[in-house]
Amino acid sequence: MNKKILLGALLAIGLVVGLYLANRYWIAPVTHPSAKSGGPHPLAPNFSLTDISGQKLELANYKGKVVLLDFWATWCGPCRTEIPGFVELQKKYRDKGFVVIGISMDDGPEPVRDFYREYKMNYPVALGDDKLGGLYGGIFGLPTSFVIGRDGRIYSKHVGATEVSQFEAEIKELLEGQETAEVKEFKPAGLATEDKIELGDPAEVNSEIPGLNLTKLTDEQKEEFKKVLEGQNCTCPCKMNLLRCRQNDRSCGVSLRMAREELDKFLKTKGEDSAARAAS
Repeated sequence: MNKKILLGALLAIGLVVGLYLANRYWIAPVTHPSAKSGGPHPLAPNFSLTDISGQKLELANYKGKVVLLDFWATWCGPCRTEIPGFVELQKKYRDKGFVVIGISMDDGPEPVRDFYREYKMNYPVALGDDKLGGLYGGIFGLPTSFVIGRDGRIYSKHVGATEVSQFEAEIKELLEGQETAEVKEFKPAGLATEDKIELGDPAEVNSEIPGLNLTKLTDEQKEEFKKVLEGQNCTCPCKMNLLRCRQNDRSCGVSLRMAREELDKFLKTKGEDSAARAAS
């Protein structure tokens, strides 16, 4: 009987831990493209969007303020638990130079507008996409939040639900900083990323073939390379050719790896052709 009780207790503990982890990391991390190192406190990539009220939302306009940039979605349970805390932070520190910016990863604006009214959100919210997420190193779990200092640098990254007290500690520290001076002694709170924060390469993120840096190719070579990708099928379940898979699904690590291998081969071939012409 004691063994059965002990086994039941262990199973219960395992279930609780599993539910906690599922809640904290609502979207499981997936294999993702390698991101470029931005240093310990990289400058936050600028973006210009239209928020859900129709107003222009540009990160550069918040230089001099401390910004909590939150990638979230209405269907994400942990996001819902965090947002009331963000509303309170906005009330408490707005007049001291702080602002929350919400980037919803929902497919459309209607559920976001309804959610905004229901939760009485008091800060700007706009719809984001994988391209914007790619500039921030890829958003592979929701919520994912970045704390940005007055100098426009990213000081911490939080993946998964985070206690509002941890955000508040970081915000208070950064509010004491100067607009042009890096807060070099900053220490992230809780489980925030303490290593270098990785950002995406704009040449790869903004590429017409997402994830590939095509700046070394001429327009003619780009078209030639596209035909190379069209001639091969991605080995993921999509059943599309490499070009179409890359253009339809930025998050597909299979097509990204294969396409990068093909680009390396293509560049090598073109380099050899150029060397041969120069020698002749």
